[in-house]
Amino acid sequence: MIKNIISNFKRYQFLMQQLISRDFKVKYKRSVLGILWSLLYPVLMMLVMAVVFSRMFKFSVPGVNYFVYFEVGFIMFNYFSEATNNGMVSVVYNFNLLTKVYIPKYIFPLSKCLFCGINFLLTLIPLFFVIVFTGTIQEISWYYLLLPMIFFFGFLFTVGVSFILATVSVFFRDMFYIYGIILTIWNYATPVFYDISIIPGSLQTIFKLNPLYTYINSARDIILYGNCPSMINIILMVVYGIIALIIGSIVFKKKQDKFIYY
Repeated sequence: MIKNIISNFKRYQFLMQQLISRDFKVKYKRSVLGILWSLLYPVLMMLVMAVVFSRMFKFSVPGVNYFVYFEVGFIMFNYFSEATNNGMVSVVYNFNLLTKVYIPKYIFPLSKCLFCGINFLLTLIPLFFVIVFTGTIQEISWYYLLLPMIFFFGFLFTVGVSFILATVSVFFRDMFYIYGIILTIWNYATPVFYDISIIPGSLQTIFKLNPLYTYINSARDIILYGNCPSMINIILMVVYGIIALIIGSIVFKKKQDKFIYY
């Protein structure tokens, strides 16, 4: 299926663009600020959540600015959450197209991940200004060149999970509700608003196996500390992304011919 995705990408490029364009129009329809919400939302949410956790719950991270620490985790987890949620319902919500014309079904979850990916890139703009405003960046090192790699393999991981969720949701509609609970647990199991050092040492190893922790922590190593992610984390990011994509592609391809009956 991966080979088919690559070979058919150009063939259905126009359709992909139309699906992404449609998502933008629907999301920002009749909105006064429109696409500016992609820039404002993460900043406003960051301010609210950071104030709540840093002032009310007294969360802090030694040696770094908590606002930047929180926003890096929030933006990356929010992308995964939004993309997989949209990818999960993409096949079911586009059943009218599937019953009328032939369309490679993987285009639907993939287009959702790309659409959310564009939003993610837009949110990096206010993140950059927050980083500069708080004085987090002292100097730009070559390690920043690794950030696109982190985001790329995080994207592959997200696409793979979206393929699995899109497949399961066709046959088991309760997945729409169950996944919301899973995401909530996943959010608390990922150090988005807290430092992993507050977790008992015996549990830290388990928490570090969380793929989202690996991606978020690697980005924080570069942005907050100016360090290169560890070789173990780099290997894990590649492995998580490729394995998730392969498994998701296999599951999706195996079941896609049965979608029409459900």
